[in-house]
Amino acid sequence: MPTLQWIGKEKVVSHHHDVTFRTLEHQYGFRVDDPDDTSETFSGNKIIHGDNLEALKALLPEYEGRVDCVYIDPPYNTGNEKWVYNDNVNDPQIRRWLNQVAGAEGEDLSRHDKWLCMMYPRLTLLRQLLSNSGAIFVSIGDDECAHLRLIMDEIFGRQCFVGDVIWQKTYSPRNDAKGIPTEAEHLLVYGRQIGWQPNKLERTEDMDSKYSNPDNDALAWTSSDAFAPNAATHQGMVYAIQHPFTGKMLYPTQGRCWGYEQPTNLKIMNEWCEYELQDLHDDERRAEVCGIPASQVRPGVKAIVLKQSLEESRTKAQAVYDRGQWPRFYFTKGGQGGIRRKTYLENVEGKLVTNLWPYTEVGHTDEAKKELKEYFGGKSPFDTPKPTRLIERILQIATKEDSIILDAFAGSGTTMHAALRLNKRDHGMRKTILIELMDYAKSITAERVRKVMAGYDYQGEKKETLYAKKLSVSALKKMDRWLGEANDVMKMLQPNYDKVKLQFADKTLLVVGSKTFNGHRDGLGGQFDFYELGKRLFLDDGNLNEDVGEDKIRQYIYYTETHEPLTRQRDAEYPYLLDFKDGTGYFFYYEKGQQTCLSLETLDAVIKKADRYVIYADTCSLSPEMLQRLNIVFKKIPRDINQF
Repeated sequence: MPTLQWIGKEKVVSHHHDVTFRTLEHQYGFRVDDPDDTSETFSGNKIIHGDNLEALKALLPEYEGRVDCVYIDPPYNTGNEKWVYNDNVNDPQIRRWLNQVAGAEGEDLSRHDKWLCMMYPRLTLLRQLLSNSGAIFVSIGDDECAHLRLIMDEIFGRQCFVGDVIWQKTYSPRNDAKGIPTEAEHLLVYGRQIGWQPNKLERTEDMDSKYSNPDNDALAWTSSDAFAPNAATHQGMVYAIQHPFTGKMLYPTQGRCWGYEQPTNLKIMNEWCEYELQDLHDDERRAEVCGIPASQVRPGVKAIVLKQSLEESRTKAQAVYDRGQWPRFYFTKGGQGGIRRKTYLENVEGKLVTNLWPYTEVGHTDEAKKELKEYFGGKSPFDTPKPTRLIERILQIATKEDSIILDAFAGSGTTMHAALRLNKRDHGMRKTILIELMDYAKSITAERVRKVMAGYDYQGEKKETLYAKKLSVSALKKMDRWLGEANDVMKMLQPNYDKVKLQFADKTLLVVGSKTFNGHRDGLGGQFDFYELGKRLFLDDGNLNEDVGEDKIRQYIYYTETHEPLTRQRDAEYPYLLDFKDGTGYFFYYEKGQQTCLSLETLDAVIKKADRYVIYADTCSLSPEMLQRLNIVFKKIPRDINQF
């Protein structure tokens, strides 16, 4: 498989192992039902302020292999620096990181090399956090799409590539753009494992409108092809069915076969009148349908033919036709036409997901800006935010009602907003983790989530077209007349609007009036916790940083041993027990500021119900032979604590 090379790659492909493990320090909690209580809510919804590389590593003990959907909207690396959002990865913190990791030459890397150095270890950690049934979605522009595809092939595996979704981000491309104006962006999708499948979307009214019941059936249905492909490999399903009205022998069309097995077809046809199986010795006709020589066709496949005379059969079939509620196979043109199959609406699944997402279905950037303006006093803090409907579409196809969702480039918090909205609609319990590097994590990211949960007042603008005149070539000759009419409308309706403007768009002369209004959005409910990246678990000398607290140390050690979160609560009877897993008991014999020794006297602290034991302590006075006899693996603090 081709791989991408760039300056600094050899220094970042394994950098995630060298990232310092830091704890998460709870700052405050927010709950709609008690906004004054800022204690930790343990709701599962987290907003983390800090470098996402360190934050992702801090999440591993609790979330490795548990995240069902990752969505990230990283810098697109267009070279354009914007206020608040730094689009060319030139943020001082990232520059400092590049200098530390890629070496002194890091400051001289090209723009694309820097971007790849930033993305590679983050994608590696995101893959670790994904569950086996999970998927990652990455928004990206044209500048880095090809590079991103190659490094994701390398990290996730080429066979785990699901698709390159094209999102139509604008409904009105700029007419002053040079070259080919950009109307779309990419959304690269990879599964954690091969064969990931998206959920189907809800059916639309337009899709369902194609179903009816013209025969007064109990269920709505639509007309479908009675045949299926691959006649040559399904020769036992290639035969004639005799028409009950005309007596004609009906064969599948060239290269196709009947959609159901022969016993099913016989049962269906018997609902019209009496049928039986009969050998027509029609090998040549069947071979013609299969597209093979007659000598190669399967012999002895019988046809489904009328058991009684055509006249008797037609009389019975006509009675069924007149009665209505026709069988699954029916005949068009009042019974005189070809054969078709009824497909019932209740048996049809949802809408399939394609790789083209138009703005009419998932929103556009202008819609996203209008959303943000509601939360932040009529101003959008981002130039290119993502609409909530876009992220909601991702969550619809990639999550279940209890899924865990992660966004490591959180921005304004759209991902948590989308999850809350989806939970409201299907009564789900999805949990969302947001990570944001910039200081606006509090003022924008968390503030938006708080408003979405609790509800908020906002000021909006309603626009209305008051006059419209399509300007064809012939209409231009009367331009003075149209301008006069437009001005008359403006003068007449000016008192009814805050603003009235003359505009020209899509070859149309317009008069548009706008009014400012006050509104209120009801909250979606919920709660979240806000965290900062905390202290390092290990000091520069390799010793444990005891200031992080024993609970966090215990959680870390249990994760390094089992790669699962520690859920057991510590108790007074066995204070050093972490938990049991797969027949092994894990113990952390630790006392802050003291030396602990695993000895015959301290063995009483061990619960004697495991097949083997892993015990951490500062020292051990038991002989290797005794440890082996007792099935104990001794690990020295801090020497044997794995710094993953």
